[in-house]
Amino acid sequence: MTSLLASTLLAAAGGSGATEILLREEFDTLDGWEPFYFRGIDRHSEYSVADLGEGSVLVAKSKASASALIGRMRFSVADYPHLRWRWRVDKLYAGGDYRRKDGDDYPLRVYVIFAYDPDRADLATRLKYRLAKTLYGTYPPHSSINYIWANRAEERESVANPFTERAMMVPIQSGPEKLGRWQEESVNILADYLRLFGEPPPPLASLAIMNDSDNTGEAAVSFVDFIEISGPGDGKATE
Repeated sequence: MTSLLASTLLAAAGGSGATEILLREEFDTLDGWEPFYFRGIDRHSEYSVADLGEGSVLVAKSKASASALIGRMRFSVADYPHLRWRWRVDKLYAGGDYRRKDGDDYPLRVYVIFAYDPDRADLATRLKYRLAKTLYGTYPPHSSINYIWANRAEERESVANPFTERAMMVPIQSGPEKLGRWQEESVNILADYLRLFGEPPPPLASLAIMNDSDNTGEAAVSFVDFIEISGPGDGKATE
């Protein structure tokens, strides 16, 4: 993708008016989310809503387990590229390592899943995804960006997931320095996708949240206060 196309897309997403909020999830309920279970993993993470004294939050518990919450809403990243959230992690996974399959666990990740679009795929890709749909009952994602709280302080670079290059891991926080304290994050999904994949994203995306520890066999409880999707606004790309 040329730098001119990237600049055009980012300028269009940047806009010039007040921020338009598409979604502001404050976790009063989990009605806007549905569980996602991975094939071959029998122990599932637990997600619930609780009041910690300052309003409701999402509580994400994992104990040698893995499953995710998937947002029911699909949205256009081109129109709503800005993502904000507030999270708290109290414990990291000692065996976690984002470059290894046996360390691919995080006490919390907020990620964007980009839907596969058969109309935009070549023949070989359509055949591959058609086979996957036959096996799993639905199309797998086209790609994803995982914004993670990385387990190790040195894990700061964006890297491909050890299981698939179509999932990019972006450490927003790394290591123990800010454990036990609420942190508010702000990213520009569109800018990040262009930087990570070198091409425009598919038209539609959805959010997901996960605390997983099936590879390390450890346990942790983490929290999300809110998640917000907006555009055009003045969000920034992650480094």
